[in-house]
Amino acid sequence: MLSLLAACSSGSDSAGTGENTATAAATGSAQDLSGVCPATVVVQMDWEPEAEHSAAYALIGGGYTVDTAKKRVKGPLVSDGVDTGVDIEVRAGGSAIGFQSVTSQMYVDPTILLGSITTDQAISASGKQPVTAVVAPLNKSPQMLMWDPKSHPDVKTVADLGKKNVTIVVSEGTLYAELLVKKGLIKKSQIDTSYDGAPARFVGDPKIAQQGFATAEPYIYEKEVTAWGKPVSYQLLADVGYNVYPEPLSVRSGDLQKNAACLKKLVPILQKAQVSYLKDPSATNELITDVVTKYNDGWTYSKGVADYAAKEMADLKIVTNDASGPLGGMDPARVQQSIDTFAPLLQASGGTPKAGLKAADIVDTQFLDPAVKL
Repeated sequence: MLSLLAACSSGSDSAGTGENTATAAATGSAQDLSGVCPATVVVQMDWEPEAEHSAAYALIGGGYTVDTAKKRVKGPLVSDGVDTGVDIEVRAGGSAIGFQSVTSQMYVDPTILLGSITTDQAISASGKQPVTAVVAPLNKSPQMLMWDPKSHPDVKTVADLGKKNVTIVVSEGTLYAELLVKKGLIKKSQIDTSYDGAPARFVGDPKIAQQGFATAEPYIYEKEVTAWGKPVSYQLLADVGYNVYPEPLSVRSGDLQKNAACLKKLVPILQKAQVSYLKDPSATNELITDVVTKYNDGWTYSKGVADYAAKEMADLKIVTNDASGPLGGMDPARVQQSIDTFAPLLQASGGTPKAGLKAADIVDTQFLDPAVKL
């Protein structure tokens, strides 16, 4: 995403728009979370508020409050117009947690029930800070490599970038870059790990290729980066082997059974929230952009980007029914393929994957409602 610049915050709480007008859930119903879930369901995201995190933000009802110091938004947990009897607090990642991993944050703060942790990150942490994914609102990673079609009219794929020896600018430590080298699609000498999120490098040197998200940068560079103002070309990394589940919501593995009664009700609610978001993203996108404005921490995210992201998540099947059946599902064979692919790369780069790691160690689909589909 775009760069996150240092900014000051007043540290005060501010109220969101509207009031909570949701109907109270019937006692004991599927939407009644009181008594089985924490009074506040805490969800730790891995980055600043954005549409890719819509499943969590879509559950925040009216009258929410924003903690501008800690970068958290809290409100009644509302599902399809029904107040579930508990609150939800969605916490920003990135600078809000000192750019720590979500797994480390979850092990420091036991009040966090769910954290957004991509499959390769769960693999890396499995030896020391094991987490188990219970629902994957996104089915395919929006991560991409992009390039200027005018500078590279013959480039259609990542493999073409490799053949033309194009410099590829990515963040330091990006696992997919190592994967592309291992697969022979690019050479290690092509990788430049100086990406800082700002558009200046790409604008100033359009012959490079650069990382980004297909749900954001194509819109941002054409509509909001005035020094560029034209389309970019790209290929999704999911189409060249980066087949992780992006940011599935996960619990500490040791706490899975303790929270089973809550997860049995909460996971289907999260699945349905993602379906509802794709049908009508407007209210959630307004909440996300409102929260971003109130945080005022240097992260910018316009309503235009949010609306573009919602459309692209549908069109590119970033949000779609899993091969295993439901929306939010996680195919064990696909997870195992990720383990077999990434565990050796992670171990070589300092990660601590568990020896003999299996899909069942990092994914549990028992709480999913198989009937929830697009």
